[in-house]
Amino acid sequence: MGTKSALNWITLWASLLFVVILGFSRLSYGMFLPGIQRAIGGSYGQLGILGTVNFIGYLVGTLCLSPLISRFPDHRHVINRITCLLLGLTLIGSAFSDHFTGLGLWRFIIGLLSAFATVLVLSIAMDSVRPEERGVASGLIWLGGSAGILVTGVFAPFTIDPSHLQGWRYAWMIMGVFGVIAAFGFEFASRSRGVEKIPSQTESKPRGIDSENVYRLLLNPKSLLFLIASYFFFGWGYIIYFTYLIPYLVSQGIPSLYAGLIWSGIGFAGLFNGWIGGKAIDRWPSGYTLASGLTLGTIGVSAVITNNMLFTVLGAAMIGLVSFITPPLMTTALLRRHVPHRAYAACLSIATAFFAAGQIIGPIVGGMVVERYGLLFGVASSAIFMSIAAVLAGLYGHQQRKLGIRDLPISG
Repeated sequence: MGTKSALNWITLWASLLFVVILGFSRLSYGMFLPGIQRAIGGSYGQLGILGTVNFIGYLVGTLCLSPLISRFPDHRHVINRITCLLLGLTLIGSAFSDHFTGLGLWRFIIGLLSAFATVLVLSIAMDSVRPEERGVASGLIWLGGSAGILVTGVFAPFTIDPSHLQGWRYAWMIMGVFGVIAAFGFEFASRSRGVEKIPSQTESKPRGIDSENVYRLLLNPKSLLFLIASYFFFGWGYIIYFTYLIPYLVSQGIPSLYAGLIWSGIGFAGLFNGWIGGKAIDRWPSGYTLASGLTLGTIGVSAVITNNMLFTVLGAAMIGLVSFITPPLMTTALLRRHVPHRAYAACLSIATAFFAAGQIIGPIVGGMVVERYGLLFGVASSAIFMSIAAVLAGLYGHQQRKLGIRDLPISG
């Protein structure tokens, strides 16, 4: 059982790793898309497929991680240190892509490694934190993704401006180097503060928790099904927005500097999202709390329909503030409260697989809408799936209230 406060060196380095795991390795692709298109060619629909390839790797990673953890329950730290180091190195490698196929292979590997790192970094860091502060700790870690978005936006004049054809390559190389440094920092913090210890026999041998029981727990309509389904549709909706927002802004003639500032604005607002969302889910650990953020996010996404740049910018800020980091961190915290400690890593891995499946479908559907109806409607289509996620989160909250599981003690 963790004994540290939410703010400690382990969660700090975990947050810096999430700058890479989420902001750099996955969402930077949408920011760099115009520059990548100029360098290697292809339509936005084709390049959107590479976004899907990234999340196929993410899905494969989440599906492989659960049996891997079950097979080697005492080696989470070893797997994590290798994964985080390789993630930084593959970001550097992807910067040298000259062809569509080569970049697709790098994106697949990056997706696979980021899936491993997401679950392992979260579970290792959360193990060190007191149970009553895990929502705040989750928020602090996930806000690293917002910081990654913010920094990526700062790179905009050098990555999407036509005068800097190779700018996205240099940016990915710098991001990869940062990832290697963050991996070493997290490893040092975990070791020096005694997180990496030999588990007791009851911890190392998860009795009574097998994959069948985990799936039964997650997919039971009376327990966590609506939460998992909400996570799936959130992944579907938000990735469409983040993949095609910058191409839409560029198509409207927005200068690269301003497009980057809008992107950075999402990340900046998300910095507050992580803290506020973590506090909220600690105080109100309910699906209704999650549903409220998703509803506001749906409104923010829908602002693009007005084709008014001011409303689009305000909508982007709203998404960053209430529904970019909030759903993953709240889902993480709710799972941590309502599944047994020994099953948490496996449950989080499977939940992340559903999230990844939504992200695989999103770029394909968004690309089809873009090709047929244009970038405006492609971006706006994300509101449909965000609203479905909000409804499902509300149903989960209703289920919690009806069964009283909100008041169950934390297992472990």
